[in-house]
Amino acid sequence: MAPRKITIAELQRLYRESQPIVALSLYDAVTAGFADEAGTHIILIGDSVGMTMLGYADTIRVTLEQSLHHTAAVARGTKHAMVVGDMPFLTYNVDVAETMHNAGRYMQEAGAEAVKVEGGRNIAPTVARMVEAGVPVMGHIGLLPQHVKVQGRYRVHGRVDEEAQSLMADATALVEAGVFSIVLEGMPAELAKQITESVPVPTIGIGAGVHCSGQIQVSHDLLGLLEAYLPKHARRYAELASEIRDAFTAYAKDVTNHDFPGSAESP
Repeated sequence: MAPRKITIAELQRLYRESQPIVALSLYDAVTAGFADEAGTHIILIGDSVGMTMLGYADTIRVTLEQSLHHTAAVARGTKHAMVVGDMPFLTYNVDVAETMHNAGRYMQEAGAEAVKVEGGRNIAPTVARMVEAGVPVMGHIGLLPQHVKVQGRYRVHGRVDEEAQSLMADATALVEAGVFSIVLEGMPAELAKQITESVPVPTIGIGAGVHCSGQIQVSHDLLGLLEAYLPKHARRYAELASEIRDAFTAYAKDVTNHDFPGSAESP
C-alpha cells in the first residue's frame, strides 16, 4: 500500500492519534526523494539553506528567489511528504500585499503546499490574512534565526517566567490566526510541553525536548555534512563528509594516475 499523501488533514489525524510527526529541513530533489521514501511527514525548505548550501554565515542573506529555487527542487523530488517553504527575512510582515504575493509564489511557482513564518502575536494578523486567502501557514516561535541580529546571539528562550508567558501568548495568538502547526525552537522542554498541551495543533520541536508532537532537524546535521559544528539538539546518523572527501580524493588520484577512465568506463 502506497504511503498516504501528507495533507493538513493527515497531520491532524496523526496528531489526534498521538503519532509522532517526522520533519526534516533539506534543500534538493535527490535528498528529498530519500526522505520521502523514509516516511518523512513534512519537508521544510528552511532558510538554513543559507548556511548549508549557499555559504552564508546566517539566514539573513537568503533571498526570496533563492528560497523559491530550492523549494521547487524539493517539490519535484517529493511525492508523499508535505512541502513547506520557509519565507526568508523581510519577505513577510512588512507589507500585507507583498506578503500575500510572496506566499502565493511558493504555492503557484515552487509547488509548496504551505509556508512557514517566524513570530508570534506581532505576525498573527498577517498569518490570519494568509490563511483567509487559502495559504496554509506553519508558525515558529522561540529561537528565531531571522531575528539573531536583534537578539545578538543564538540562545534558549523562555527560561524566565516573563519570557515563557510571552511565548505561551504567542502560541495562542498563532492558533487563533489559523496556523496548522507551530515550530518550537530553542526553549526548555517543560515550556515546550506546556505549549504543546495548551494548543490544539501539532508542535514541531527543534531543541525543545521530547514533549512536542513531532521533531524537525536539519538534514546536513544528521548526515554529518557540516563538520565544524553540531548543535546540542542534533544527532549524527552518518558521517558523509568524510566519505565524500575520501571518494573525491580517490577519484582525483585515479585520474592523476591514469587509472580512470579504464576499459570498463570507455566506449
